[in-house]
Order: sequence, then C-alpha cells, then structure tokens
Amino acid sequence: MLRIAVPNKGSLSGAASAMLHEAGYRQRKESKELVVLDPENGVEFFYLRPKDIAIYVASGKLDIGITGRDLLLDSGASAEEILPLNFGRSTFRYATRPGTAKGPEDFTGMTIATSYEGIVAKHLAEQGIDASVVHLDGAVETAIQLGVAQIIADVVETGTSLRNAGLEVIGEPIMTSEAVVIRGSATDAEDPRAQQFLRRLQGVLVARSYVMMDYDCRAEHLERAVALTPGLESPTVSPLHNEGWVAVRAMVPAKEAQRIMDDLYELGARAILTTSIHACRL
Repeated sequence: MLRIAVPNKGSLSGAASAMLHEAGYRQRKESKELVVLDPENGVEFFYLRPKDIAIYVASGKLDIGITGRDLLLDSGASAEEILPLNFGRSTFRYATRPGTAKGPEDFTGMTIATSYEGIVAKHLAEQGIDASVVHLDGAVETAIQLGVAQIIADVVETGTSLRNAGLEVIGEPIMTSEAVVIRGSATDAEDPRAQQFLRRLQGVLVARSYVMMDYDCRAEHLERAVALTPGLESPTVSPLHNEGWVAVRAMVPAKEAQRIMDDLYELGARAILTTSIHACRL
C-alpha cells in the first residue's frame, strides 16, 4: 500500500484532510486516530506532527507526505517538493523594534530568535551575514522584550501580533510557503501508485479553480465568444434546433467567471450558466 503522511494538527491539518476527502480517500473520523487504512484505494494514511513529516518521508519509511514548504526546508531532510497544493500560504519575515535595523545587512553581531532556525541560518549564510540564531518554540514576539534576541524571524500573515508587541517587519521576505506534497529523494518518481495519487490531487486543484460554463450564441458571433471561453483544449460547440444558433460548453477560471458572463451577454449570448466541477482528470 502507498504510505502517506498527513498533518495531525495545526493550520494544515483540516485543509489537507478536506482535499484528500475530495480526492476520494477515506479520512479519520476522530483526531485520536493516528493511522487510517483505505484498502479500496490502496493507501495507508499516517497522521503525524507537521514538523516531523519531512523526516519520516526522507527516511523512506513513508512514500509521500503533505507538509509546509517552510517545514520541509527547515528540516534539512533529503526530501523534495513535487506538488504545491494552493492552501496554507504564509510569508516568512524578519521583525524588530523600530530603529534597530533596516534589514539583514544590519544584523551583524545580533541574535535572531526563531522557530525555524534551519531556514534562518541558511538565509544568513547566503547573505554572508555573521549573526547568531537561537531556537524558540511557539510565539517568539516576547524574545526581544525579554532580551533574548534583537531580531525575530517568523511567519507573518497580517502583522497584527507584531504591531501589538511594538515590532515592525523589516527587509524583504525570507520565503513564501504553502502546503506541498513531498517525497524522499530516493523514492521512485515513476511509482504508478504515487502518480495516481498526484493525479487525484491535481484533479481537485483544477476542480476548485475552474467552473463549467454553458451558453447559447448566434453562429456569426461564435469566434468572438470562443475567444472569451477557449477552454483547456477547445470548447464543445453543438448546433441548436433554431437555425443560426449554437450551444457552447467550456471550462473557465472560477475567479473570472462573472466577468466572462458579462462579456458574453454583451456579445449577445444567452442562457449563460455555470456549474461546479467536483472532480476531473486532464
């Protein structure tokens, strides 16, 4: 069976399980379950701490894992990202008290507190900056107030908690992260079980990003209409009973659907409908 690691808690856990459920896989019913067998799909899921998943996958004991890009890089494990999943996005930034530093070029001789020492140490080395890194678990905002460090490096979403602590974001983002599928560097990239798993997840990503659009239009306006809805390969076009009219069906990006409907209506198209896509294979 394909052995897959899934986050057992945290911001990635619920979204990862929801995507796997949409992809047709059995998921746990209670948070206490650590292992779930899905014999119909030939998969065994292991629910692990997000920070540990890259290490388990790199060891070869598990075939595939879902974790954050930041956690993968911070672990230093010999695993690689193979598919971004478009959720759990975050930005990793430096922050400090106003006037302390403008960016990493001012960090020489300072101490940086972070829960992601692997990422920070690598970034400082790449920048040629001689600074110390101290590892702290959990919230690091108080490290500056307590004199443990002059700088912190952490995930920043709105920046509200930093402002509440009297800190400001400085410099360019260290990195951006999101949930990703990973595999061990020694894992067979052509494993058909893993390829099927990835196709299912890719199908969910497409289904979430597109809608199916149907409409009727005059034949003389068809080329202009098709330019608005080219589809993935090309749209389906069928003649209608009323002479001079055709029916068109095409996949369109969900975020652009309302604008496209407006443009089609102005072009003379009618009976314009959109429907959700629950699953697909491209």
